[in-house]
Amino acid sequence: MLEGINKIGDLEWEVPVGYVPDMRVPGRFFLSRALAETLEEGAVRQLANVATLPGIVKHSLAMPDIHWGYGFPIGGVAAFDRTEGVISPGGVGFDINCGVRLITTPLTEADLAGKKRELIEALFSVVPTGVGARSAMRVSNKELTEIMVNGARWAVERGLGTPEDLIRCEEEGAMPGAEPDAVSAKARQRGMPQIGTLGAGNHFLEIQVAREIIDPEAASVFGIAEGQICFMVHCGSRGLGHQVATDHLRTLESALGKYQIRLPDRQLACAPIDSPEGRAYYGGMACAANYAWTNRQVIMHEARKAFTQVFGIEYDEMRLIYDVAHNVAKFEHHDVDGAPMEVCVHRKGATRAFGPQAPGIPREYAAVGQPVLIPGSMGTSSYLLHGTATAMQKTWGSTCHGAGRVLSRSKAKKAIRGKELREHLAQEGILVRAHRDSVLAEEAPEVYKPSHEVVRVVHEAGLSGIVARLEPLGVIKG
Repeated sequence: MLEGINKIGDLEWEVPVGYVPDMRVPGRFFLSRALAETLEEGAVRQLANVATLPGIVKHSLAMPDIHWGYGFPIGGVAAFDRTEGVISPGGVGFDINCGVRLITTPLTEADLAGKKRELIEALFSVVPTGVGARSAMRVSNKELTEIMVNGARWAVERGLGTPEDLIRCEEEGAMPGAEPDAVSAKARQRGMPQIGTLGAGNHFLEIQVAREIIDPEAASVFGIAEGQICFMVHCGSRGLGHQVATDHLRTLESALGKYQIRLPDRQLACAPIDSPEGRAYYGGMACAANYAWTNRQVIMHEARKAFTQVFGIEYDEMRLIYDVAHNVAKFEHHDVDGAPMEVCVHRKGATRAFGPQAPGIPREYAAVGQPVLIPGSMGTSSYLLHGTATAMQKTWGSTCHGAGRVLSRSKAKKAIRGKELREHLAQEGILVRAHRDSVLAEEAPEVYKPSHEVVRVVHEAGLSGIVARLEPLGVIKG
């Protein structure tokens, strides 16, 4: 472990005030000894840098998938006082509302026998992948405005889903406060042809089997059973979200002097939440988040149709368990030292994990807390968990979002051959379809921390509870 960091619990560590100059609060992160071997000094410094931002409340936090990012570390969480705090794109990320949704089917593994390749090809044909992927769906500028305001509801109202889908999305698939005027013409131009596309990087559409049920009571509430075939969608706001972040970062960087904000790293460019620049960024970010929920809704719709085509099952038999956002800043009410407080919670590569009876989660899940989805990496398990009261107390109702990289994409491509990886996964019964083999090398299981260890840490730290383990059977990669 790095010098100057204090162990304050079995899995909890503190970065004290003074680790970098001008820290207002301590840093806290959750990590096992095994994962500590991959801890980057740069990521810890970023965690400490976040603690220097005006209006930060209690702690700068990071989850066990912590690694170096832009501004905030990936896995970073921070809450800012609604009236005195700031908002920072570095605390959200460029892929605004990159997120995950999990859908169950009535199928078992035996039903896939002899049809898995057909299913993979059907999915690959209807869900465009790759950096510049364009959708067969074309939306007008007016429709794009509606998408940015109404989110997934726009798709459901056009028959691309069911009303129940919306109930099972974080924010019911649409954040309030979206301001289409805060989205540039260039961002709109990039977003119009990309609704219903996966994009690239670590995004995927994965066929999975619920291999193990760890918490039968929560599994029953969520509607998942051992041996059940599911599919998971992981993607975000595509070019539109990236452009929104890029545009507003420039504006916020130029506003630092106006608000006399001193930063240890300009990647933390920010503005007071209620300043014109802060409100504009929030409005544009909400638009991109709503676009992302629409994007995942359309992909799910196309995947449901592919399953129906291959297996003859009914559309309504494929039930969305939940959709969670990974990269977003949201206004939430939390208990701070015994008093309610409105804060702007930034989650950057982190997942909301609201506990039982928390406001804002579906009533059907109130007894166990919201579903939490932690994806694996092609050859490794993904996990369904539930939120906890401990997370509400310690981490603003937050947990990890994935395994966390330990190898950059450029290094991965030098060390791993995509074709060999694809053949190896096929031998293990995992069929992979990608735009090109080099994409597979960038996202190989060994370039990530072990998902089971990351999930063990949040489970044992009480930040979320494991419900089910899902193994991959087939993957569509971006």
